Amino acid sequence: MYIAEGIEANRRLWEAWTKGHQRSEFYDVETFAAGKSSLAEIEIAGVGDVEGKSLLHLQCHFGLDTLDWARRGATVTGVDFSQSAIDLAQALSQRLNLPARFICSEIGRIAPLEDEQFDVVFTSYGVLSWLPDLTVWAATIARHLKPGGFFYMAEFHPVLGMLDDDGEEIAYSYFGEPEPIVTEETTSYGGAQHEPLACYQWGHSLSDVFESLTAAGLTIESLHEFPFSPHQCYGFLVEYAPGRYVAQRYPGKLPLIFSIKARR
Repeated sequence: MYIAEGIEANRRLWEAWTKGHQRSEFYDVETFAAGKSSLAEIEIAGVGDVEGKSLLHLQCHFGLDTLDWARRGATVTGVDFSQSAIDLAQALSQRLNLPARFICSEIGRIAPLEDEQFDVVFTSYGVLSWLPDLTVWAATIARHLKPGGFFYMAEFHPVLGMLDDDGEEIAYSYFGEPEPIVTEETTSYGGAQHEPLACYQWGHSLSDVFESLTAAGLTIESLHEFPFSPHQCYGFLVEYAPGRYVAQRYPGKLPLIFSIKARR
């Protein structure tokens, strides 16, 4: 229920967000163009050296992180379901002379890739809640990993998603529900403003993520949890050190980010 309707609504939402994000302080495209990394310390350390490796970035938005991996020596492919995001990613690739391939597709059977495989599959920050079915997501990861290759993700912890807008009370279940949380949005996490648009999001626990990956044939090598976020995507997060944000009411007491590394 709501899956097809929700995906199309979310596509419209991300089309609107992309138009605002390319000019936003949150993404700061011009600083990135001047050489600043868009990647955070967590994923830089977790993925490691990518020189000479092929890397598939799922749910890449408009490709800043994808292009950052290209700067670090990877041969990169980015996938996103928003055509506006893919168009902007391609324009940035050409402008910055950073070779990259970008594909507009939902997670699932990514037709242009067929059964192409990569050394690394990567995804990060705010990706899981847009997926109604982690089984399809995990199968996509496994399909496109070379034998011996690895998957790496850094993501907002599901505990963070339980809090209300003020970060003070538990408003949502830790355990995902079959039906999505449906809201009406006029401003994105990155400050993009637009007309009211529907937003559909699905909750997933850590065990949901873990079990979907192992069921797809991947072996979990590491699971880490972090008491800070490298991104200010929630109004109740405050900066306590450069590039590190904590929940104002519960500083250092809640897991805000988790990472998983899994190998085929």
